[in-house]
Amino acid sequence: MKLPCAALLIASAALAAPVWAQAAVVPAATLSSIRVTGDARVSAKPDRVQIDLGVQTQAQLSQDAAAANARQLEAVLAAVRKAAGSGAQLKTASYSLSPNYQYHSSGGEPTITGYTALNVVQVQLDDLARIGDVIDAATRAGANRVQGIQFTLRDQDTVRAQALREAANRAHADAEVLAGALNLRILRVLTVEESSPQIVPVRAHMAVARASASAAEVPTPVEAGTLDVSANVTLTVEVGPAAH
Repeated sequence: MKLPCAALLIASAALAAPVWAQAAVVPAATLSSIRVTGDARVSAKPDRVQIDLGVQTQAQLSQDAAAANARQLEAVLAAVRKAAGSGAQLKTASYSLSPNYQYHSSGGEPTITGYTALNVVQVQLDDLARIGDVIDAATRAGANRVQGIQFTLRDQDTVRAQALREAANRAHADAEVLAGALNLRILRVLTVEESSPQIVPVRAHMAVARASASAAEVPTPVEAGTLDVSANVTLTVEVGPAAH
């Protein structure tokens, strides 16, 4: 059946309509923006310390090495609690009991010559003036490993917030400078990105403990130094022509 010419014209117009509607869409205007990053570093004096103290013992039998370690560590803990005071916190950081091997130049299976037990306790102190006394008391009581000292902060949030504020202020100030140099002005902040502030702990390593009680007559000097807290904030701001 043949359609009338008028019907054909109407059908053609209906098919073409979506194409005309799509062509009539006007793309949204592109925003003009500036992206800047501000960095900040804040120094703070630490008010907390963590000391890792260890007792290492050796014996031919594993149970003898473990028993000797337990006795020696018990004496160390009693001395540390007395020197550190009631505010100290003690917890086991690590424990190991492993065989000692003798390797032969001719090859073959190594021979077990004994066992080594190592127990490391972490001591947390808020009274930094007691650090030297705690280390000396521990070594006199039998601690033969001082694996590290780490200084931290009790209130880290306040220092983190300060670092973020300074980084954000610096980023906004830089955006203002760039906009002014280009004869523009900031209209609004589009996005804010921040990297979590990083607190770098101060570590003081002591590889060798004192060998005798007489050597501990002079307190062990330990300096806390300062902690550095860094942050960076990235701003994307919309800009427009400067007002005249």
